[in-house]
Amino acid sequence: MSKNPDIPLQDSGSLSPGGDGPRHVAIIMDGNGRWAQARGRPRLFGHHAGAKRVREVVEACPGLGIEYLTIFAFSTENWKRTQTEVAGLMNLFRRYISREMAALATRNVRVRFIGDRLRLDAKLVKLMDRLEVETAGNDGTHLTVALNYGGRDEVARATKRLAHDVANGTLNPEEVDEETLPRYLDTYVLPDPDLVIRTSGEARISNFLLWQSAYSEYEFIDTLWPDFTAAELGRLCEKFGRRERRFGTVKT
Repeated sequence: MSKNPDIPLQDSGSLSPGGDGPRHVAIIMDGNGRWAQARGRPRLFGHHAGAKRVREVVEACPGLGIEYLTIFAFSTENWKRTQTEVAGLMNLFRRYISREMAALATRNVRVRFIGDRLRLDAKLVKLMDRLEVETAGNDGTHLTVALNYGGRDEVARATKRLAHDVANGTLNPEEVDEETLPRYLDTYVLPDPDLVIRTSGEARISNFLLWQSAYSEYEFIDTLWPDFTAAELGRLCEKFGRRERRFGTVKT
């Protein structure tokens, strides 16, 4: 079933350059396993520590002017990890949602999930659906969790939905352009990210928000995710505000 093309996309541009911070921050939360192993603990210990860090970052967003926060929790490639780690992560997601549901609702956080839910277990999907419903009326920080998400997978699924609409006659193929496809993406109600942060010292985007981040600013930092703080997020937002974003134009 296609996304509703009648729902208008929000402006994908950022706040104007010259001292303004990012409206939408996306984070690749990397380094949990290495953080745990450096302490002689199993990888799942690091994932639990990383989950606690999410709360601090979410709570910091309003004070930093961040309206939208998108976090990469589990990729379509992460199924290749050991069965023990994957099972532990799925259990962690269930526990986190159950534990944080009330707090997110009272803090005026609206939660959305993106990614393919078909491979996730029914109990987890039920919790995800419930959290989305419970927070649907909130208009504070918009928290999007990418779970079983991959950028290429998202574009492929979007293309299938678009092709279905062309086939059944509800979409004219001559009208398909770069403004059309985003209406079929998982993120169709979100603005594009202004700033993408990757922790842990790796300098790659790992199949995250491929379409949406075409003009995002990137920060690759050495900090492992469990050590990432609201203060460091603030410094990165301040640094972003000093950048000049031209979106293909030339400064006059």
